[in-house]
Amino acid sequence: MSDMNTKDFVIGTLIGGIVGACSALLMAPKSGRELRGELSEGAYSAKEKTNELTNDAYEKGSKWADYAREKSSEIAKNVSEQSSQLYGKVKETASSGSEGNEEKTADELAEELSEDLEAEQGNVDSVKEDVRDLHASTEEKDQT
Repeated sequence: MSDMNTKDFVIGTLIGGIVGACSALLMAPKSGRELRGELSEGAYSAKEKTNELTNDAYEKGSKWADYAREKSSEIAKNVSEQSSQLYGKVKETASSGSEGNEEKTADELAEELSEDLEAEQGNVDSVKEDVRDLHASTEEKDQT
């Protein structure tokens, strides 16, 4: 009897598979050729969209890199100019102390240098403002 159950099961499976395949073909909304064509079109449009997004990302990345490079060179230039000015003032203060008829004490030289540094604080604030602007504009571009 076991032989009979296995044989019936196999026959039932084959008949069920054939009936299912036939009903799938009859009920399918499109032919296989049409379905393959639509899948091919969908894959092509997905590829095109991906290429567009890649190109946009590359362009924006290049713009951001150029902008950051430009701003950082401006900041470096400002810092360099300010340090040159400060170095010149320190040198001037030191030389004026040694060339004068009256000798200046270290405290007097330090006081003059401190006054010069306070005058240069505006330049330091300018550099800080440039850095803040660069940071803010980068964040704005990230959000767009």
